[in-house]
Amino acid sequence: MSKQLNDPKVIRAWTMYDWANSVFSLSIATAIFPPYYEAITKSASIASGNNIDGPYLINFLGMKIVNTALYSYSISIAFILITLVSPILSGIADARRNKKSFLKFFCYTGSVSCLMLYFFNASNIYLGILFFILSLIGFGGSIVFYNAFLPEIVTEDQFDKVSARGFSMGYIGSVILLIVNLVSIMFPQLFFPVKSKAQELVAAGILDAAALEQAKDYYVVLATKLSFVSVGLWWAGFAQITFKNLPEEKVTTKYEGNIFSKGFGEIKKVWNEIQGKEHGKIKRYLWGFFFTSMGLQTVMYVASLFGSQELHLPTQDLIITILIIQLIAILGAWMFSRISAKVGNIYTLIFMILVWIGICFVAYKITTAIEFYSLGALVGIVMGGIQSMFRSTYAKLIPEHTHDHASYFSFYDVCEKLAIVIGTFSFGFLLNYTGNMRASILALAAYFIIGLFFIARIKNFKTLHA
Repeated sequence: MSKQLNDPKVIRAWTMYDWANSVFSLSIATAIFPPYYEAITKSASIASGNNIDGPYLINFLGMKIVNTALYSYSISIAFILITLVSPILSGIADARRNKKSFLKFFCYTGSVSCLMLYFFNASNIYLGILFFILSLIGFGGSIVFYNAFLPEIVTEDQFDKVSARGFSMGYIGSVILLIVNLVSIMFPQLFFPVKSKAQELVAAGILDAAALEQAKDYYVVLATKLSFVSVGLWWAGFAQITFKNLPEEKVTTKYEGNIFSKGFGEIKKVWNEIQGKEHGKIKRYLWGFFFTSMGLQTVMYVASLFGSQELHLPTQDLIITILIIQLIAILGAWMFSRISAKVGNIYTLIFMILVWIGICFVAYKITTAIEFYSLGALVGIVMGGIQSMFRSTYAKLIPEHTHDHASYFSFYDVCEKLAIVIGTFSFGFLLNYTGNMRASILALAAYFIIGLFFIARIKNFKTLHA
């Protein structure tokens, strides 16, 4: 493996998976699917006789749940399943050196689930929830194996740069597809016969003029559903570049032991290792990452729902806002990578967490579209930077003696997934209990504050300039 370190071709192959799968996190998890879900479940709620002015209750598994809370719970369910399964699979991957096989499995699970979201409508809420959960499992499950390749393809001095490059590739690729989908949703007449058939029927006196708008609405929905299909095809298609060119060490000796329990054993081993005084910095870092991720990941998953439900912004405006955020995030990832080279990773992370705390308090107060757009620009600046910095900083903190990078990144992934479970569940619980999304957003600030406490306590680590 050593002679492959810093190989430009291998690095390009690795970053191409960010290009491939980031369309899911943008189009499905953030921009297009959430407002579509909100509209579909709102329609289903009203059709079932619930309050037409909200909160919109969904009859699900014998319970009445606020539609946006159900969305949040779905994310929690997906990531708790990932948390339970990924240690087992990581143990197998370490023993057999087949991380790429599992990367493929989760990639295809996610991409096929995106294709199936085409069939999600008000009459089959269960189907939509199922494939949304499976798509999240595919996305989240593949990340642990993807991240584990980073220390195996580049030297430590390249971690920040390559990690930021991966995120930047992801932002660029996801923005390109989002623009195509946005144009098809806003201007369906460019892709579909929106007016021609309806105009013929109106001219013949069969339909009234309102048919033109009805036809347009139909094709807007069709374009939205086809955007889910485009995500699945893009994800699986571009991932082939990664699968073809990313190298993997071959097994030379047979593993002796239970490979199914190996993953949990490795998680336990990592936990025991970081309890030592010599590993105090990585332990504090992981606690800081854990609490920060509770707030960070939840905000990213529910931001568009906040815009549509609290501020009543049109879906097209939300997509445009998120598109702008992504473009700014490209600059943010690059900018904070340069800043960290000057002041160190820890001080850079502290600054970004402080900004996120401010974002939560501001979000509680905003009432206008302009304020939402301005806050979105600020989110874009720190969104790309903090994700990239957390990943590369952790790679630096992994003990030099370890060869089982998948185990350390599996532990890192478990921390992140549990954080998402707790963050999204607490958000959904507060929302379902209070009916107030603003209060739930404000509560997330507490997670950032606790995360800041741990990160700020990391000192005297020369690699991080802290």
